[in-house]
Amino acid sequence: MGHAEYAKKNRPDILCAAISALVIGAINSLEELAGEKLDVATEEESGFIRCDFLSGLQEKSVFLVDSMVFSLENLSREYGEKYLQVKFEEV
Repeated sequence: MGHAEYAKKNRPDILCAAISALVIGAINSLEELAGEKLDVATEEESGFIRCDFLSGLQEKSVFLVDSMVFSLENLSREYGEKYLQVKFEEV
């Protein structure tokens, strides 16, 4: 099964692929297009990605993050919270 555990055994997990594309695309855009300095940690086996911002966000960066969150929330509504939960943590 994929990291989202949406697909049946030995089948590609389209939900996991969609989530990965959104998150990795946003991180890459934040670094390359917006010039943000990030500390990114990944655990490929579990599918965990952590992204810490090393300074305050620019307006265009906030837009990129909001766009990613909007898309993830749409996936959660479409596929169900069993497979994708979007949670916010104030730090």
